[in-house]
Amino acid sequence: MADNANDSGLAENAYEVQVELSDMVDTDNPLAAANDFKALNLSEGIYQGLLAMNFKKPSKVQEKALPLLLADPPRNLIAQSQSGTGKTAAFVIAVLSRVDYSKPQQPQALILAPTRELARQIQGVVQSIGQFIPELIVEAAVPGAIDRAVGVKGSVVVGTPGTVMESIKRRQFDTRELRILVIDEADNMLDMAGLGDQANKVKNMLPRNIQILLFSATFPEKVGQYARKFAPNAHSMMLQRDNLTVKGISQMFMDCPNDNEKYDILVKLYSLMTIGSSVIFVSTRNSASIIEQRMVGDGHQVSALHGAFDPADRDRLLEDFRAGRSKVLITTNVMARGIDVSSVSMVINYDIPMKGPGESEPDPETYLHRIGRTGRFGRVGVSISFVSDKRSFNALAAIANEYNIDLVQLTPDDWDRTERKIQEVIKSTRAEPGYVPEEVKDQPQDEAEGAEKTVATE
Repeated sequence: MADNANDSGLAENAYEVQVELSDMVDTDNPLAAANDFKALNLSEGIYQGLLAMNFKKPSKVQEKALPLLLADPPRNLIAQSQSGTGKTAAFVIAVLSRVDYSKPQQPQALILAPTRELARQIQGVVQSIGQFIPELIVEAAVPGAIDRAVGVKGSVVVGTPGTVMESIKRRQFDTRELRILVIDEADNMLDMAGLGDQANKVKNMLPRNIQILLFSATFPEKVGQYARKFAPNAHSMMLQRDNLTVKGISQMFMDCPNDNEKYDILVKLYSLMTIGSSVIFVSTRNSASIIEQRMVGDGHQVSALHGAFDPADRDRLLEDFRAGRSKVLITTNVMARGIDVSSVSMVINYDIPMKGPGESEPDPETYLHRIGRTGRFGRVGVSISFVSDKRSFNALAAIANEYNIDLVQLTPDDWDRTERKIQEVIKSTRAEPGYVPEEVKDQPQDEAEGAEKTVATE
């Protein structure tokens, strides 16, 4: 964890957190921000776990969220907060604070995530923060992880909705004493075009008085309306709209001559990808496998990871990437919400994220989740989006307009200059809000404007 002047262990950009309290709030129990973990009266085990993880004081998001999460009686919460602001630690603290440790094998808290990778990652965070609670048992309810002869035996369960639903149906998961339900990546988990039906079925299998916490980096309006029904009478906590993009990431786009030359440009970037670690996002599993085969054939060390791999291979491939044994990962949106690797310095949107029937509309939320895989905890990050035709250009323009992003243009015509620009960002010690490479800053104004061409709808 990087050391930071604010001691939260996180990058604290200049953003504002807006809180709206439920009409049902107990006025005799006022809720204020907490700028010190001790002020929250956490158990000694949780407090020691936070110190061991170098969380010395709450982040801005945790300051506002934790008093809401820990208040009695428990109240639902809908929280929108970008990657890297400490939202996972916030809900893990809440979960660990609600558990009765005299019943270590009785499920009392359930955390749902859209992928096994993210579920395993959250399981690791629960175990780390709870490392000084000897009675804590954290169980994973993901494909291939449940022993059918034993069932789910842990006070905290982290799983994917399909596996959780099936284990409850088979009576391998006793839900009677569940106190708290957390749904991470809730925009995806509650979207009826995605996992919404499964998440709703799981909720209907749980006690009616359970505390529900919904967390996501984005909440599109349609999903937000459903979230308020899913978690009734909830407090809400939102970042201001202008603060949604990840400010510590230098966001660029590569103007490719045509679709056929995208691969050649990708290969040219390989030496820059391996300065740290890199993730290449493509639209389909087939594309990921084909690009992996071509790059390996060209002598480059890369790995592909997507939903077609069996669970054991997915775990192994991601662990290799985390450990640095694999430096470049080619993947689909299944990994846009699951990778939290501090060494990731570059994200490449080989294909611009799209949604809707026949992928006809740009997908700003997925763009935000993808680029959030880099620039973790205040470290440097670069995202490069490839555009090669009018469709991809217009899609990226719409995303840039949605989040008010100024995208730095890269062109393959002057490769030495392009490499210098990217290297400067990656090798600098920390990206700052509104970061512009020095090479661009030092140019005459008219030339700099050309170098920083903003993708915008004309």
